[in-house]
Amino acid sequence: MYRALLITALALSNGDVTAAPAVGREPLDAATLGAIRSKFGRLMELANRHDFKALHGMFWQSPSTLLVAKSAIQSEGNWAGFWGNEAIDQKLHDIGTSGPVVLEPDYSKLRVVGLTRDVAESYVPMNITVSYAGQDGTPRPFLMIINWLRVGKDWKIASEIILPVPPAPAAKG
Repeated sequence: MYRALLITALALSNGDVTAAPAVGREPLDAATLGAIRSKFGRLMELANRHDFKALHGMFWQSPSTLLVAKSAIQSEGNWAGFWGNEAIDQKLHDIGTSGPVVLEPDYSKLRVVGLTRDVAESYVPMNITVSYAGQDGTPRPFLMIINWLRVGKDWKIASEIILPVPPAPAAKG
């Protein structure tokens, strides 16, 4: 998580500080935010089709690109960060070929905000059905947080963080 924040800070620091928007002012126009929303929808389509080649193209091509996902290797911990395109490609392939994988975002709660003219963030709760690394294929709630980076005229995924939502604590009685 620290490294993801560092990447965002570095991306922000590479821009002209005087170009930062006034407090409360969105740095990206509605058309740009809509384009990023469309890219998110495309990401979900490709993930549900297991189109690994097209998914690869959606990510920023950098060793600093991050995917946080379930780990199948105990030494990595239960959830881990996978850095760089080769590691991300392998992780997506491993998850996608482990059995059924279905991502169902709640589009009514999808939020896309501009952080700068070149960095945006999206957030959405979703249900994910997956049978990877001991998961039983039951739909479960997750949060997906994506940092998008403008690369030329396109928006690429700089980090994708998938977090399981823990069950509500049992009521004390």
